[in-house]
Amino acid sequence: METMFIQTKELSRSFVTEELETLAVRDATLEIQKGEFVAVMGPSGCGKTTLLNLLGLIDRPTSGDYSLEGKMMNGLSENQCTRIRRGNMGFIFQNFNLVDELNVMENVEMPLVFMGVKRRERRERSMEILDRLKMSHRSKHYPQKLSGGQQQRVAFARAVVNDPLLLLADEPTGNLDSRSGIAMMDLLEERNREGGTIVMVTHSLKDASYAHRIIRMHDGEIGVGK
Repeated sequence: METMFIQTKELSRSFVTEELETLAVRDATLEIQKGEFVAVMGPSGCGKTTLLNLLGLIDRPTSGDYSLEGKMMNGLSENQCTRIRRGNMGFIFQNFNLVDELNVMENVEMPLVFMGVKRRERRERSMEILDRLKMSHRSKHYPQKLSGGQQQRVAFARAVVNDPLLLLADEPTGNLDSRSGIAMMDLLEERNREGGTIVMVTHSLKDASYAHRIIRMHDGEIGVGK
């Protein structure tokens, strides 16, 4: 029997202040097969991004279990989480998270630097993805000189340049015009056809239509919808 790629059991994440405790994700139990394209939908503040951060080992659960490719992710050190993210995951953040001091090329190749890829190969791989996103002419520009849509395309390029097994995307078309948004979704779909597993948070039903199924969230809880 094939091991489930992603599996969580009663996964929860709470945030505590002096005044109150907020349960952002509540007892989330889900399974995602390798090669699936899953969209996570729900109203703002329902816990979608927190769930994505838990799956990406950016955040730690308050309780519950999470396994990736049959390996338990509970109790890992920060260094262990970093190694897993670096070799297996790509991230597209809603707020881009580009490094202002690095130009476009340097931002895109950053995951390859951490992986120890040689400079020539880094540049070739980075330029290839920038070409596909029609951003190669901006390779020497800095993020502050780009529009929001251009910054999102650079963030996407950085997320996929290391050919990750798992791509976690938070509103990947949120700051793109419709034409660029379609191009990005087509690229996500192509990556999925090549075997990549994608978990995407979105408010867009049009974007969600690219996914195999939709996971719906409400007040931190998960329910699966068509």
